[in-house]
Amino acid sequence: MSTTPQFNEAERSTAAALPRRELIVRYDASERTNHWLVAIVFVLAALSGLALFHPALFFLSNLLGGGPWTRILHPYLGLTMLLLFLFLAARVARYNRMQPQDWQWLRQYRDVIANREDRLPEVGRYNAGQKLVFYSAAGCLALLLLTGLIIWRVYSTGYFSVGLIRLGSLLHAIAALVLICTIIVHVYAAIWVKGSVRAMTRGTVTPGWAWKHHRAWFREIMSHATNPRSRPD
Repeated sequence: MSTTPQFNEAERSTAAALPRRELIVRYDASERTNHWLVAIVFVLAALSGLALFHPALFFLSNLLGGGPWTRILHPYLGLTMLLLFLFLAARVARYNRMQPQDWQWLRQYRDVIANREDRLPEVGRYNAGQKLVFYSAAGCLALLLLTGLIIWRVYSTGYFSVGLIRLGSLLHAIAALVLICTIIVHVYAAIWVKGSVRAMTRGTVTPGWAWKHHRAWFREIMSHATNPRSRPD
């Protein structure tokens, strides 16, 4: 017995009208601006951090004016990235709550990898993979903040023991590595799923893209289209 969701009459009527309507808005201008600011500051913070991490990567410090400036600017870049992420998280956190269908989505990882989305549970605005990226980034940034304050020698000298500073440096590097890997996966997935980059550059997606990749969210959009008083969660 097929488990592929079917349109009801209202959905079928709305779906027929959608191609003649404007594209579906997925991210407004402020969300896109916030996202790209986080991305830009992340790249600067990551490159400056790598320059300080190992002598072989010290040449990256030239991007920020040399070693002294890299050492000065890196902590402030980290704090700026955290603040920008908090603004973004405040807007999208409610969409990132894990639901029962998300756990089922993760259990069907083979279908995810094989791009057999017709076999997967319906997902809302974000799928389980995107939600894990969100939680991973949030956790890493929290750890980076805590350890960064400990190893920020300009302000921490005299407050923490040498052993704690060494531990903080190790955990800071691990959190940074996990965050960099998380963002690489995030970028790869955005490129892999055709149409995702457009959503974050132009803010819109096609009805077909929404139906294929985020069917529950698409149903909410259609429900709003047929009943203007309703609002998608």
